[in-house]
Formats: sequence, structure tokens, C-alpha cells
Amino acid sequence: MSFLFLKWPSKLQWRQFFKVLSKKEKIVFFVFLFLAFSSFLFLSNNFYLKNTEIKPAKGGTYIEGVVGSPRFINPLYSQTNDVDRDLTELIYSGLMKHNEEGKVVIDLAKEYKIIEDGKIFEFYLKENLLWSDGKSLTADDVIFTIKTIQDPSSKSPIRASWLGVKVEKISDLGIRFELKNSSAVFLENCTLKIMPKHIWEDISDQNFSLSIYNLKPIGSGPYKVKKITQDKEGNIKSLELTINSNYYGNLPNIPKIIFSFFKNEDELIFAFNSNQIKGFSLISSSEKHQNLKGNDFSNNRLLMPRYFAVFFNPDESKILADKKVRLALSYGTNKEEIINLVLPNQGRTVDSPILPEIYGFENPSKIYEFDLEKAKQILEEAGFIEKENGMREKVIRKEPAFQFKSDLQVGSQESEVQELQKCLTKDPDVYPEGEITGYFGEKTKEAVIKFQEKYKEEILTPYGLTAGTGRVLKSTRDKLNQLCAAPSEETLSLSFTLTTSVATTTNQILAEVANLLKNQWGKIGINIEVKVIDSKLFPEEIIRPRNYEMILFGQGLELILDPFPYWHSSQIKDPGLNLAGYENKESDKLLEEARQSLNEEKRKIALEKFQNILIEDAPAIFLYSPDYLYLTSKEIKGVSVKIITDPSKRFSDIENWYIKTKRVWR
Repeated sequence: MSFLFLKWPSKLQWRQFFKVLSKKEKIVFFVFLFLAFSSFLFLSNNFYLKNTEIKPAKGGTYIEGVVGSPRFINPLYSQTNDVDRDLTELIYSGLMKHNEEGKVVIDLAKEYKIIEDGKIFEFYLKENLLWSDGKSLTADDVIFTIKTIQDPSSKSPIRASWLGVKVEKISDLGIRFELKNSSAVFLENCTLKIMPKHIWEDISDQNFSLSIYNLKPIGSGPYKVKKITQDKEGNIKSLELTINSNYYGNLPNIPKIIFSFFKNEDELIFAFNSNQIKGFSLISSSEKHQNLKGNDFSNNRLLMPRYFAVFFNPDESKILADKKVRLALSYGTNKEEIINLVLPNQGRTVDSPILPEIYGFENPSKIYEFDLEKAKQILEEAGFIEKENGMREKVIRKEPAFQFKSDLQVGSQESEVQELQKCLTKDPDVYPEGEITGYFGEKTKEAVIKFQEKYKEEILTPYGLTAGTGRVLKSTRDKLNQLCAAPSEETLSLSFTLTTSVATTTNQILAEVANLLKNQWGKIGINIEVKVIDSKLFPEEIIRPRNYEMILFGQGLELILDPFPYWHSSQIKDPGLNLAGYENKESDKLLEEARQSLNEEKRKIALEKFQNILIEDAPAIFLYSPDYLYLTSKEIKGVSVKIITDPSKRFSDIENWYIKTKRVWR
């Protein structure tokens, strides 16, 4: 075994080695040497790849493009502006939050308890929570937030969600909410973002909307505001976020997020095509999508539990109180055409306000399939006849509320005499005195004589009389009824105004849908005038006063389903959102049961029954549920959210997003 201790050849010996090799032997030697080295590298790399995995790494900058600009990065007011809501989602935290699957899970809360069948909710905060300025976050901040929202002087748009909720402090980390009724949906309320008391408590209600903290907020979420860039006119052009090092959870992988603000979607698309931004949402029609260049982006198609429908308002149009007319409109609506022409591959038709395909309910027992002939037949049966111009009308004969039926003469009195005097007064030549006393005296008799002689061919001549008698008998009554109590006719035209809103000059989807419905309903003889209102004016001018005959509008649902605000009869008047003025006692009971029961199976049964009752009554036409399309550069990875309740929830898994990667040993 002595060969084991032989020395490694010296440099001189290696030189001699190459000298003794022939040219051919040298080539063979180096070939084998190269193969050996290559094999070593291959085996080493293969070993490394097999025993390591790619993980997100810190680094990179994400630039989000949005239409609009921030005004109130503040949970109190952010619900009225999509940009504010986006930024509030990233900068603040709530007791609860939605995860990437859309479920309500704990956020600032460490745990919660549901007591007394859902009438009391207790929350206990995580320990050592901090605001981005380093101050402690406690139960006082939670209570301050709720009471500020409940205060009418704050004018918060979410105040209605917190009315009747009593909140009290258990300890520095404990909060108790007491409700008037049991609630299966209150946890969804608790996704509300919490405000810092130490920042806002010294600001008067009148100055809340003017505070600098609306644009330089102190929050407890994963990010905080670092810099705001404005143009010469003071318009905010961009806002830079950086990681909040005091955030309680896992710190995000992307250290910097920049929001760039644009006037419209055309500017937004140009910025994306020129690589100025790395992500944005596109809510207009498919024509805009065709303007996107290249394929270097991910099209994240997110489910959002919302629907668009036409709601009927019978208080503004008595014709719409006729169920047959509503049914005809339902059968005359081609929902597939709306999807194909306005929302190609960007949504689905819906037939119910509880979206069974999202919430896992049974489909409604009855739906109104598109059927033009059936729609026409229903209108014919309802008495609406098609005219030469293709539109439909219905003539209604109305019997008068009063008719002369009694023989009247001097000495008669009371209501029929009053009506007689009113009728005679219409002709000053007959009854110049015009006295309405309810007593048949000499003046009334003289007026009756003049009346009889004026119409003697119809009243006197048939009976061989040449002068009036002053007594009201059959022939006189007939003429009085003809002139003063004749049946009337009313023509009802199937003509309505369909009102909807438009957010920007580039987002015309609802206007396009409204005009398509106008064409569809014109084919069954119904005339529609489309009225488009600026979305900024829509709440005050249209929604709150219920100033519409028909309204094309969208309604969003929470992931803990609660249709109560949209369909319970208590919500018919403002600030309720029962836009159809729908009222049904059985439906009300089912909505109350579904809202209060903590038993999921009972809730499911109640909501399915409600759905069938509502669809049978046809107070609205449910049209479609659009997807939420969120486009990001392919370098942005880790976007896993699938279902969101509002657009800002696309950031619900922001901590998992990443741009840079690294390999780590398994």
C-alpha cells in the first residue's frame, strides 16, 4: 500500500509529462480533462438545484397606475374614492381583514369571542402593536375610531353600518361590541381600518376633512407614506410608499411602492405600454384592452361579488307597478348579448341577487330566459296594443267617481245638489250667480230651466215639451252626466326613462348597456329614453331622492352575504339602498333570519327561499356580474388573491408579492 504515500508530481515533472506525450495523446488528455471538469460542474449544479429552492427576496420597486388622485387616505372617508381606498388598504389595519381567498380572518386582533348568540363580540388585540410613528396601538384607538364614525357631525359615509352598535373598553387590549340584534355579518364590519387616536383626537369634526393627515397618514399597515410629488398647479402626480418597520406582520418583500395618478384610462394605457408603470386596473370596455401592446403582463382575473341590474321604481311610474309589464321586460332582455357586445370574456350573466355560483347556493327555481315572443304575448294579454310606429299603448276607460242618479227639485239638498250646482256653474249663461249651497232653491231652479232649454233637442223635445220644468229627471240627468260626469279615457304608453351613471369620459360601460337595453326593449314595443348622469352627482340627485323610473346600477356584496340593505322594506327610504322599493313581509322575515342566525345551514335555506320569492315578484332585472381585471407586469410575482369585495382588496396579500428571488437550501 506504499503507493498511497507517493508524492504529487512537481511542476517540473508535469512539464516533462507533457513533453513525453505525442500530439495525439495531448489532445486525448485535454479532451478527457475537459469532460471531467464539465461533469464536475454539471453534477455540482444539479446537486445545488436539487437541494435548493427559489424563494422571494427583498428588493425592487412596484409602480401602480390609477385614474384619479387621493383626497382622504383616512378610513373615515376613504369609501367614496377608489384611490383613497387603495391607499388606506396598504397603510392601515383593522381588527379583521380579508385574506387572499376572501375569508375574514384576524388582523390586529389576536382572538375574538362571539357571545349571546351573536349579540356581543369581544376582541383582544395582539400585544406590542405600534403605529408607524412608534406610538402604541390600543383599545382606545379602536373605540375612538368607532365613536368618531358614529358621530353624525363627522359625516362619514359608513356611519349607517355602525348605528346601534355599543362599544366599550374591557382593557388596554380588549374591546366589547354590543348589538341590538344577533348578527352573522358583524365580523365583516370589523374589517374597518383603525385610526390613531393620538393624531386625530385634537382635530375638530369640522376640520377632519381639512387635516394634513388625510394625505400624510399615520397607520399600522404594511406600508407608510414617504413622499408626495405635485405639479406646479399643486395636483398630486405620484405618492411613494415605503415599508412600515413597525408593522406587526411579515414585512413585505417589495420595499417601495409608487402610485402614479392619471386623468383617464387612455393616459394609463400609454404609461403601461411605455413601461412607466407595472400594474393597473382596467374597468372600461374591451376596446381599451386592444390598445395594450405586447404580452409581457399577467391578466389577473378576480372574482368580485357584485351585480348590475335594472331596478324598477313603481312610485315614479305606475305602469311599472303592473307585474306583467315587469315580466315582459324580463323576458325581453338578452343578457348574453350584453356580455358578448359590451363585456366579452369579462363577466357572466346573473339571475339572482345572491350570486349562487360565488356563495355556493342553489340556483333560483325560476329564471326569465330571453324570449321575445313571450314578452310580446304578455304585453298583449295586459292590454298593450302595438301601434303603427311599433310602440305599444293601452287605453283605460275610467268611470267617473260621481254621477247624477236622483230626481231633484226645489227643496232637494245635500251632496247631489252641490254637484248639480257645480255643473251648472261651468256655463255662466245658465247659472250666472254660481252659488254652491247644497240647497235646491229658486235660483237653482231657474238655472236648470235655462239648461233644459239650451239642450231642448235632447231633454225637452223627445217628451213634447217646449219649456223647461226646473226639475231634474232622467233626460236632464243624462245630459248632466254627459257634460259633467262622463267616463274618461286614459292612454298609457309603454315609455320609460332609464337612468344610469358615468364615472369618466372613457368609462362608458353603463351607458353602452343602457343603450343596448333600449334597442332590445324597442323590439317588444317599449320606448326607452336613456338618461346618463355624472357619478359625482348621482347619489344626491338620483339615489337619495329615488328620482328615477328605472335605474341601471350596481350593488356590491360582502363575503359574508347580507342582502338586507338592498331588499328589506326598512331600507326603502334613504339612507337605505332598496332601490326598487321592494316590500314583501315573507321576504323581510327571511332576510332578518339570515342576518341574525349563526347557523350556516339555516342562513343558506333562508337566503335561497328569499331569492325565489324575490325573483317571482320581479322588482328588478338582474343582468351581469363583471370580473375585476388587474394587469401586472410579469416581473411581479406572488399575486394569489382570487376573490375580492372591492378593488382595494387586490392588495390583501401584498406581503407575498415579490420582484427579486434567491435560492435557499431546502
